[in-house]
Order: sequence, then structure tokens, then C-alpha cells
Amino acid sequence: QVQVAESGGGLVQAGGSLTLSCEASGRTLGSVAMGWARQAPGKEREFVAAISWSGGTTAYADSVKGRFTVSRDNAKNTMYLQMNSPKPEDTAVYYCAADWHYDHMAAMKNIDYWGQGTQVTVSS
Repeated sequence: QVQVAESGGGLVQAGGSLTLSCEASGRTLGSVAMGWARQAPGKEREFVAAISWSGGTTAYADSVKGRFTVSRDNAKNTMYLQMNSPKPEDTAVYYCAADWHYDHMAAMKNIDYWGQGTQVTVSS
């Protein structure tokens, strides 16, 4: 069993920067793939980024590619999402996810574990 919890959400101006964190607990973090998804009001949850257990493989949604960076520090059991140059359309609840299979994370399907979410609001 793995538990994940997000932090770092808040209000940010467009063009600024914000870093989200996701701390994992339970079984060995180094063996799980992790990722981020988001859900805006009235929209379905969508994939944002994924990172393999080693950190050597990453994937991004086209909408955030070049602006967001996912990383992880297995010694701290923590994953990060560096959000640079956010746009108002990035406003959403951001969810941390963990899964034993990277393919599941990259496809954002059949995810084993979800966090409660953290609100990110980008002002114009």
C-alpha cells in the first residue's frame, strides 16, 4: 500500500512559477512510477506528467511540455512538479498519483493510488 499527499498549491500569477510536491509513504517509493493529473471545473481529469521509478523516463501532456518539469527524490520519498510560465488555463486541482506500472501512469489509466489534490489558481 502506498499513500501520497500533495502540497504547494496556491495562487500564482501568469508567467510566474510554482512548485508542487508529492510525498509518498508506505512501501518503497523507489519501485513505483509517479505522476500528476489535473481537473478543472466542469472538465474531466487529465494527464499532466509521469516519471518512472528511477526518474530516467518522463512524459508530459502537450499542453505543458516545455513549461512544466517533473522530478523525484527517492531519498526523500518526494516527487515534484515545477510549473514555469503558468497560464490561466492551467488553473485546476492537481492530483498526485502512484502506480507500480509506468505504462499505466503515462496513459493515466488503472492508477493504483491517488492523492486528495491541491488547488492551483493562475491569475492573468
